Amino acid sequence: MLKTRVIPCLLLREYGLYKTVKFKTPKYVGDPVNAVRIFNDKEVDEILLLDIGATPDKREPNFELIGDIAGECFMPLTYGGGIRSIDQIKRLHRLGVEKISLNSAAFLDRRLVAESCDKFGSSSIVAAIDTRRTLLGRHEVWIDGGRSNTKEDPVRYAAELAKLGVGEILINSIDRDGTASGYDIELLKRIAASVDVPIIACGGAGSIEDMRRVVLEAGVSAVAAGSMFVFHGKHRAVLISYPSQEELTKFLP
Repeated sequence: MLKTRVIPCLLLREYGLYKTVKFKTPKYVGDPVNAVRIFNDKEVDEILLLDIGATPDKREPNFELIGDIAGECFMPLTYGGGIRSIDQIKRLHRLGVEKISLNSAAFLDRRLVAESCDKFGSSSIVAAIDTRRTLLGRHEVWIDGGRSNTKEDPVRYAAELAKLGVGEILINSIDRDGTASGYDIELLKRIAASVDVPIIACGGAGSIEDMRRVVLEAGVSAVAAGSMFVFHGKHRAVLISYPSQEELTKFLP
């Protein structure tokens, strides 16, 4: 039985799905409800839905749309974007969202992280960290959809989040987002070794081999990908796909 979770990462912007490259130049790839229906048929492990406009636009989650998406989603759904309060988390759970991803809010309000884990359980709270390399090669944490540099070290920050009780940590590489150049194995390995909670790798997946490498070399528990599942061919035609269970079982531990 496949142990490594393979998670499509869908980027929501207003009412559509988009895919970015290095968190920029968003390209429309379809309707979120239709995409979820297709992934249902492909029996994916779970879905990660991130609203990339909510936090930068300073608006709350689109609860009506999220409810529509959750109502069509037959697999576990994680949602992130625009979340700033316990009441919002409670409302998302009531809509059928199983896990909540906290990114900017987690950095700006550690109390929200601790209170969320205490109230809803660690297994329902995912901490998300967006990282970017400096010219000198140092990794730093960025928030606000990749617009604000905190100067924080992601390894130290991940350890702090783990102590606060989060059930999982999503590490997303801004530099590799949408590039199909492979995951940032060096950073992921350092973070996985520093915490005792599952790590989800995101940013840079272009093949099952990329996923295999990051699992074996960095020790992550799950892999997420966007472009790999929504584009096809060198011209990046929009085509939602997902490897067969036979392929995943053959190549992933």
